Amino acid sequence: MLEELKEEEIVNKVGGRFKLSTLIQKRLVQLNQGSRALVNADTHDKMSIVLQEIMQDKIVLNMENEVETLQELDLDATIAAAEAPELDMGDL
Repeated sequence: MLEELKEEEIVNKVGGRFKLSTLIQKRLVQLNQGSRALVNADTHDKMSIVLQEIMQDKIVLNMENEVETLQELDLDATIAAAEAPELDMGDL
């Protein structure tokens, strides 16, 4: 078992052991299907890559129990900000 999994920090970061195991499994499937790693890892061990991605807040499990990457979250925030109406402080 990897040392990161022995720590409660990673369990708390994801929101519980069930969510952690789901996130790991789904991300491993993505990596096995050819997705690129989101961290600079000096290993080819995909489990270590996934754990590093979690610890570096590169991936999360969204409300639909799907893996969401930091880039997708940033893009969603950018789109939401672009669609938000501008407020004039004089109107307040």
